[in-house]
Amino acid sequence: MDHRPPSSKPPKPPKPPSPPSRRRLPPLPSDPGFWRSPVRGVRFTAALGLVLLVGLTLLFVTGLLSYAAYNPDLASVNDKTPDRGWLGFYLFDWPTHPYWLYRLTQGFHVTVGVALIPVLLAKLWSVIPRFFALPPVKSLAHALERLSLVLLVGGALFEFVTGVLNIQLDYLFPGSFYRLHFYGAWVFFGGFVAHAALKMPKVLRVIRSGELRSRGSGPGQGAGPGAGAGAGAGSVRRAAFADDDLASPTPAAPTVSRRGAFALVGTGSLFMLLTTAGRSIDGPLRRTALLAPHGWENPGDGPNGFQINKTAASVGVRAADTTDTWRLTVSGPAGDVHLSRAQLLAMTQHTSELPIACVEGWSTSNQSWRGVRLRDLAALAGFPDSPPGVFVDSLQRGGAFRSGALRDNQVRDERSLLALKVNGADLSLDHGFPARVIVPAAPGVLNTKWVEKMTFGAV
Repeated sequence: MDHRPPSSKPPKPPKPPSPPSRRRLPPLPSDPGFWRSPVRGVRFTAALGLVLLVGLTLLFVTGLLSYAAYNPDLASVNDKTPDRGWLGFYLFDWPTHPYWLYRLTQGFHVTVGVALIPVLLAKLWSVIPRFFALPPVKSLAHALERLSLVLLVGGALFEFVTGVLNIQLDYLFPGSFYRLHFYGAWVFFGGFVAHAALKMPKVLRVIRSGELRSRGSGPGQGAGPGAGAGAGAGSVRRAAFADDDLASPTPAAPTVSRRGAFALVGTGSLFMLLTTAGRSIDGPLRRTALLAPHGWENPGDGPNGFQINKTAASVGVRAADTTDTWRLTVSGPAGDVHLSRAQLLAMTQHTSELPIACVEGWSTSNQSWRGVRLRDLAALAGFPDSPPGVFVDSLQRGGAFRSGALRDNQVRDERSLLALKVNGADLSLDHGFPARVIVPAAPGVLNTKWVEKMTFGAV
């Protein structure tokens, strides 16, 4: 029998709790490792920047031309940007030759602007790490760069959004589109010029390095033409990428090459071009202008079956206002002359082949207009030799451009008419019956419809 005493060993103490494991926090947007796309980098951004440098400069110039085409210094009704100050400088009187001038400049402005949207979005994507970089300001030069970036990005988004809304006829603005777009353009272009000047040295270094043609995803990968050209070429490439704060230090596995990314952006721009350009170009592209509210589809058949900007009903013009009781009042030194439509038709008639082109970027093909020359009406008003400008009033009761002013060169042009017919038929009510103005190279809103009174020498 075992008589050994029970064991006297003390029980083992409980194990102390393990310290909580330290979880690694996900990187913040201010951490360069947060942005891991191998496509992003100075090469991608510089190439997009060069496209925008050319494209946006042309957009700004054609925008100023559109502003000039309204003759804003001629009369207050033409000027939709009051109190513009020195920003509203006026370089020249808007010409009437060639007759398709406004159709070209404004069609270019809108079509190229729409086509640049994918490029702009890609450029913003490429520089997004800079928006979160810390510290926010490192030096005076860096502060200027950041300020230019705010003006550039904010101004670009504002201009493109308001422009697209305008061409889609969605007037969701807190004020006049003309005023908002005009001042926004100057804010944007000021930031654009400052940013381009600050970044141009880096862009030129990238171009000289030849790395825009490299297949690699980073400074040390791949080689463009001249990769083995010696220490000189290598030092240029190293200098170009020494301060590449856009390239990820820990890039993820590539899902698309840089060339593929460029192809994606280019395809997007081509799609926007093909679905918009037809609004201002005759031919097959009119059938592809699916994104244009005034695109390929005509509002009916027959002589009056071409695009209309505003209908008679939308501006309060009734058929009852245009019956046989309607009279055109022509005013000048000879006093007031009142003419019925029959009397106008009895005057010498002339024909002009002219398009209609509007600020939204759409235009018609040439239409055959027939009516009385403006300079002949000026002679009735008391200006037989040197017709001056004319102030035109419409039956229109609401909306913008109820009245408009035309310069003397526009009145004197032999193609400028008070049109009574189009394409061999009377004007329809929506196209301005009983009479409308048609002037070569003038914006559509200055080709006043439903004309009620013309005062020569009042501008």
